[in-house]
Formats: sequence, C-alpha cells, structure tokens
Amino acid sequence: MPSLQIRNLPEDLYEALAFRAEQSHRSLAQEALIALRRATESTVSGRRQQILEEISLDIATAGIRALSVPPERMLREDRDR
Repeated sequence: MPSLQIRNLPEDLYEALAFRAEQSHRSLAQEALIALRRATESTVSGRRQQILEEISLDIATAGIRALSVPPERMLREDRDR
C-alpha cells in the first residue's frame, strides 16, 4: 500500500487534526486518511451535483432542446477529470 509523508504541516492544521483524532478515538494517521477520503469524495459528488443543477436550470429556463452544453458532454468532461 502506498504511503504519504507531509512535511512543513502548519501547526494549526496539525492541532486541528490531532484534536479530531482524539475526539474520534483514532490515531492521527487514521484521522488523516478519513479527512483525505472525505475531501476527495465531496469534490467528485459536488461537481456532479453542480452539473445536475446546471442541467436543471437549462431545462427550466430554455427547455430541453436549447441546452447550452449537452449533458453528455458535461458528464464526459467530469469523468475525464
């Protein structure tokens, strides 16, 4: 399994992570993994939510035939990222 080492971690970030780890009865490494996983999941789901909102807005304002960007293209671009 790959590993990650972070240097020059700001003190306030370290303290916040350590506090959350202690409150959750986890190690600092476990808490860091959970925070990284949440950050990446929210980015992906947030982008998908944004695309769906754009599609809904286009449909509501101009109708399905006048979409500014085809939904397939939006989804393809999102998947390519």
